[in-house]
Amino acid sequence: MNKKSMLLLKTLLRSTSRINQIKYVKDPKIRGKAIGGMIGLFVLYLMIVVYSFMMCVGYGQLGLTDSIPIICASIISMLAFVFTFFKTNGYLFAFKEYDMLMSLPFSAKTIAADKFLYMYVASMPWYLSVSVAMMIGYGIYAGANPLVYPVWLVLTFVLPIIPMLVASFIGFLIAKVSAGFRHKNIIQTVLIFVFVIFCFSLQYIIEALVKSDETKVILENVSGSIEDIGSVYLPIAWFADGIRSFDVAGILLLIGVSLVLFELVFMIVGKYYRQINSALKSHGADKAYKMTAQKTHSVVNAIAFKEFKRMTGSQAYLVNAGLGEVLAFLLGAIALFVKFEKIISVVTKGAPIDASIVFPAIPLIVYFCIGMVATTACSPSLEGKNYWIMQSLPIEQKTIYRGKMLYNMYLTVPFAVFATVCLSFSARVPIVNAIIYLAEIIALCAFSTTWGCVCGIKHMRLDWENEIEVVKQGAAVAIYLFPNMLVCMGLVVLVVFLGMRMDANLVSLAITAIAGLLAALCYGWVMKLSRR
Repeated sequence: MNKKSMLLLKTLLRSTSRINQIKYVKDPKIRGKAIGGMIGLFVLYLMIVVYSFMMCVGYGQLGLTDSIPIICASIISMLAFVFTFFKTNGYLFAFKEYDMLMSLPFSAKTIAADKFLYMYVASMPWYLSVSVAMMIGYGIYAGANPLVYPVWLVLTFVLPIIPMLVASFIGFLIAKVSAGFRHKNIIQTVLIFVFVIFCFSLQYIIEALVKSDETKVILENVSGSIEDIGSVYLPIAWFADGIRSFDVAGILLLIGVSLVLFELVFMIVGKYYRQINSALKSHGADKAYKMTAQKTHSVVNAIAFKEFKRMTGSQAYLVNAGLGEVLAFLLGAIALFVKFEKIISVVTKGAPIDASIVFPAIPLIVYFCIGMVATTACSPSLEGKNYWIMQSLPIEQKTIYRGKMLYNMYLTVPFAVFATVCLSFSARVPIVNAIIYLAEIIALCAFSTTWGCVCGIKHMRLDWENEIEVVKQGAAVAIYLFPNMLVCMGLVVLVVFLGMRMDANLVSLAITAIAGLLAALCYGWVMKLSRR
């Protein structure tokens, strides 16, 4: 990297640094939010460290210590690919500060490469949380040579580069293809959803196509299956060989290939960078536009419609907030053609489980998809610099938030009901049970909506420069997501357990009542916050 590139990267990092806010901002509320955000991230990193270390303990106890470097490299590579793929559009293309950056004396290649490096640096704490914990675990169980530790740490900084470059290049191809269409955001979103669904289903496609004895042996042999990962994705093998046997060739290959791919990818991206961004930031006009009568809506419905336009106008917002609904729709559609017992068998890898004990968990399974991200968790912050316009309108704050909550209900309830009905039909549950499940999923959607709005208002951030900072990295989304998903997973286990010992319908009714009560309390909290 040259001096110009380093200067631009340092500026990008400083402009979003919470440490700078704590140092220089005098407003105690902003400083308090920055400190709270850093504490929240530290807790998340600590949870990942504990989980990763306990995973090493498990592998060590099973005598699979040599597999730990491969598991570590696999997790980091997967995280790097997923994180980058969903951030590429917001960071590399159609970002808010594009015009300002392009006016500076930097080449398009330099700007694109620095935006990539910004993603790399911002994501590195996640990778290090996994790597350091697993390095310690490996050192304990393998009695590792002291040289293992510096080699492991150095390779940790190199390992994410290749999957991040692959994800960025796929995002570049999607952006380039969609840039030629009039409805660019919709086309981009569809292409991303298709790719994500393909990735989710790839494992089952391979299992369906490959039925050889060799595959069965690999699936039955844990150690062999883990080692096989490195033969499919070579950087993992290079990392593992560099750790376990100090293979100089593997270490040099990992570093060398990463650097060569970096130059190659951004040589290609830089060539089309201005063209793609200009196309994505432009808007088409309808030549066949006709003046028609204007429809009237209530104020709350008008705000809900505004949220719909805001969501469809942002690819990052649409992908992150709409992924759960797409997964719920696919789950329901699959259930129409595949028996519920078969779905449970596939998910549990053929474990001998009676599918009937899972019936009470159907609404929670659907909610796990639907409740991933509520639009209300990020929509208050997405107002950004236009927030003052909303404040100046002759509309009460509580009406604005009612409109935002109404839109989330419009978005989630139809998909949730469809998936619940399809799963209930596939499982052949009695009609009474199906009605209870529908009431439960609607109550859960209401809770998701109101709880998301509480998080969105309490942790509103209006000074963002990139939508990704709100949609994926915002404190409101994180505080909404993690407790919500962890509780949901715990409830699935609890419902199955209680359903075997008492009337399952009573358990479902109890959860419905609790979810409804929590939704009412959160709604009251939103109304209270809107008066401030």
